[in-house]
Amino acid sequence: MGIVIKVGMADLKTGKSPDILTTLGLGSCIGIALWDPVTKIGGLAHVMLPDSMKIRNNSNIAKFADTGITELVRQMEELGVARKRIVAKIAGGARMFEVSGTTSVGNIGEKNAIASKNKLKELGIPILAEDTGLNYGRTVELDCSNGNYIIKAVGKPIKTI
Repeated sequence: MGIVIKVGMADLKTGKSPDILTTLGLGSCIGIALWDPVTKIGGLAHVMLPDSMKIRNNSNIAKFADTGITELVRQMEELGVARKRIVAKIAGGARMFEVSGTTSVGNIGEKNAIASKNKLKELGIPILAEDTGLNYGRTVELDCSNGNYIIKAVGKPIKTI
């Protein structure tokens, strides 16, 4: 049995089989799970916002999809992972608040999902599965031993992608 590594909001961590990486309460945030099937090293980022370029004083690189994913890949490569083997699964990006009109606040979840997908594509990392959108929060776990991404939501069956 591996250790459970908790990833906070605007945080990222790596682990290796048989560790479990978990983050709680993904609403409009995105949980990006990266995994290498050869070394069984995984990484999980809990990003809150799509783009670090739009915010001043953005010292927390894990907070943003563009810088958080890049940093997570860098840390995994330092542990011996070859980028060409990394695969991704993403979850979250819910529309947590019904906002009338087309304000940017109401759709931050979708923007986070799009920014995450764009950054992964730019880095050449394929997305094998996703559970994004809708209007409920998620808690996720990445099992570094097999790459399973377990998604839990209140009142919903547990889903493995």
